Amino acid sequence: MDCKNFERFDMSKPPVRTKWYLRPITILLSLPDVWKHRAKITKVRTEGLKPPYVLLCNHNAFMDFKVATKAIFPKRANYVVAIDGFIGREKLLRNVGCICKRKFTNDIVLVRQLQKVIKNGDIAVIYPEARYSLCGTTAVLPESLGKLCKLLKVPVVTMICHGHHANSPFWNLHDRGIKPTEAEMTCIFSPEELAASTADEVNQKIVEMFRYDDFAWQKERGIETKYEGRAEGLHKVLYQCPECRTEFRMNSKGTKLFCEACGSSWTMSRLGELSFDGGTDEAGAGHFTHIPDWYEWERANVREEVENGTYTSGDLEVHVDSLPNAKKFVRLGNGTMRHDMSGFHVSGTDDEGNPFSMEISAETQYSVHIEYEYLGKYGDCVDLNTLEDTWYTYPHGRDFAVTKMALATEELYFYYRRATGRPCKPGLA
Repeated sequence: MDCKNFERFDMSKPPVRTKWYLRPITILLSLPDVWKHRAKITKVRTEGLKPPYVLLCNHNAFMDFKVATKAIFPKRANYVVAIDGFIGREKLLRNVGCICKRKFTNDIVLVRQLQKVIKNGDIAVIYPEARYSLCGTTAVLPESLGKLCKLLKVPVVTMICHGHHANSPFWNLHDRGIKPTEAEMTCIFSPEELAASTADEVNQKIVEMFRYDDFAWQKERGIETKYEGRAEGLHKVLYQCPECRTEFRMNSKGTKLFCEACGSSWTMSRLGELSFDGGTDEAGAGHFTHIPDWYEWERANVREEVENGTYTSGDLEVHVDSLPNAKKFVRLGNGTMRHDMSGFHVSGTDDEGNPFSMEISAETQYSVHIEYEYLGKYGDCVDLNTLEDTWYTYPHGRDFAVTKMALATEELYFYYRRATGRPCKPGLA
């Protein structure tokens, strides 16, 4: 780790019950978008449901928070939020009930925070995928969810939103006017049902409820978008050409996705589908029409590299920002990053000439958070977390894709689980 003595975010401070004067503000800030997109919220098995309970939500866009706020208002809730959400507004977020979390870390303090929320008689809102979906489908869920729900001993409720990724995908946040959006709020376990179920059974039910596909939903509903830049940014997710198999040379503009290596191109329709325009058509993997199918093809290719023991990002020049607290990012300095079969390796020198380094073992990290064109400043990045710090690591050049690193992180974790004889349960890590 770096040798600078930064003030650290106080993760142990007890969660704050939402201040009474802020509760009306939270709903007033949420309603305009909820109304704009004519969000339909369907409630299932929620008759007589009262806090405290656990609310597990899928995660596709900031709209998720607004729909959840509308669904539970006027009840109090505490939301688990990543540390970058607190930047410059820690006091406000604490007062509206937010609990800070560093992504993809094993944090026993968070468990105690959630126990406090339940003891207070409030709703514990958790986004277990811990990042926006990259292509509108379910991300891997932590296997600890079942044990957590059993520990808290209160009703378990899921909220699955549809249309939020199609409206504002992680790779291009422009609002595309998708409406109506939909959400289902379902009580999947009462306290009695929870007590009678094993942690594995709880996990199985959660995984079942979290199956979603935003682009399939959009097509089934026949909901069109007229936004002419709808394909822009899609190459961040679809980084490998299925026609020539070249990586890191995909690009996009307007409604077009294209490969700069072989000239193949695709058009994204108003329904979110792809159609093949033409190209070399040599050794192609097929003309994908469904974006998640292309993404899963990339995953299969990464899995093959992992199973062959050949996966590596190579040594990438990077610059690194640290986020030790909620005040601001701190530039650590320049260095190198390598992601390989053993995990992430980052090292460099800060502006005072002091060395810094971080190593995260592939066997301990089931997923990783990435950003595309983060804050519009430095490009794509991988953020690496410990319990005390978060490093935003920005590779330079073109010969990488943070999406591939995210896929490789998951595939490496599962690879080592299988190697040690631990079963890999579908949808869980």
